[in-house]
Amino acid sequence: MRVTLPHTLGKDEVRRRMHKHASEIGSFFPAGLASVTTDWPSEDRMSINAQVMGQSIPGGVEVRDNEVVIEMDLPLMLSVMKGPLEAAVKQQAGRLLAP
Repeated sequence: MRVTLPHTLGKDEVRRRMHKHASEIGSFFPAGLASVTTDWPSEDRMSINAQVMGQSIPGGVEVRDNEVVIEMDLPLMLSVMKGPLEAAVKQQAGRLLAP
């Protein structure tokens, strides 16, 4: 799954908001379904690992000058969640990136 969201905030502000709200990523999944951990291996890249129904879903967020790219490698078993997950990511991350 790959979602690209445009922004006009500048990389520093996007990173600040991502750091502040990283703990909310688990709420993108239906209540109680996911346990999510995050890490920042580089200044512009946040790694995400979600544990959902016994499955590990790796992913990440890349902060670019004018957009944020969110990727998650959904296993086949969870691919049925792709549409609702993309919609939740667009809504929640879009709210986070609003000026």
